[in-house]
Amino acid sequence: MIEKLNRKLEKQIPYLTPLCVLSGITFLSFLEAWAFLVPWIFACITFSSSLGLKVKDIGKALRNPLPIFVCLIILQVIMPLLAFGVGKLFFADNIYIVTGLVLAFIIPTGIVSLMWVSIHNGNTANTLSIILVNTLLSPFLVPLTLKVLLGADVSLDTVGLMNGLFWMIVIPSLLGILFSHFYSKPSVAVKAKLAPFSKIGLLVVIVFNSSVISPYFTRVDLQLVILLVILVALVITGYAIGIFSAKLFKWDYGIAISLAYNSGIRNNGVGAALAITYFPPQVTLPIIVVILFQQVLAATIGKFLKKPEEEQEKLLKASNI
Repeated sequence: MIEKLNRKLEKQIPYLTPLCVLSGITFLSFLEAWAFLVPWIFACITFSSSLGLKVKDIGKALRNPLPIFVCLIILQVIMPLLAFGVGKLFFADNIYIVTGLVLAFIIPTGIVSLMWVSIHNGNTANTLSIILVNTLLSPFLVPLTLKVLLGADVSLDTVGLMNGLFWMIVIPSLLGILFSHFYSKPSVAVKAKLAPFSKIGLLVVIVFNSSVISPYFTRVDLQLVILLVILVALVITGYAIGIFSAKLFKWDYGIAISLAYNSGIRNNGVGAALAITYFPPQVTLPIIVVILFQQVLAATIGKFLKKPEEEQEKLLKASNI
């Protein structure tokens, strides 16, 4: 029953996430009063998602650290700089939108990228390593990047931000990994039982976060349309840079899939929780807009990522015509 529910949710997530955003900004906007629960719900989601992460698999991936390093450069240097530059170009008079854009592209890669990498038979060990390293470094990298890019323009609660990241993602991740290490078989069973509830929890978080910014969606103006177009372009750019990097270094298909999804997907639940907790509500706007299309875009990108054998088969068919 639980496995069936989880499979259904997994298939429907790309469509349920934008539906939850729309619900939060319309008839469920009253749930804003419950937004204080978001960090706690997300800590539980992170713990559940971290179950099954094996130290030996991560150790194996760390023996080839270059793909991890390249992905971290994309995630924490290239994309934040692009987001900052585009933000300053189009929204120079709105520091909150610029802050939201930067925050949307400095938060760590999302655990959901593992799901997409698995679906497309990518390198899961490399993906797990990127997620773990990026997650553990995020309490230091996120405040530092915000300080460097926006320090003069926006007030930052650096200690609070670091504390929030530790409690929401670092500590739950470590607890999940430790539990999996010492209780290998039970952790698999617990993960399977918690999986659908994690997805439901993620949808609840999206509704709560969306309800907070509902006043900014009372009318769809040109600024909102421009923001949507910019965010779609930036996310696609993240995927493209990941794929290009894998081709540049001549890495195999598995690494290419890993880099593509880890470069394109962010932990927007954490980003929205941070924005709501430590910034004015308008900072949350770019992150919520990304949530609208992130999973749909992830599913679409997968259709363009062909396995080498599929490409060879296509070429053979073409040559026989």
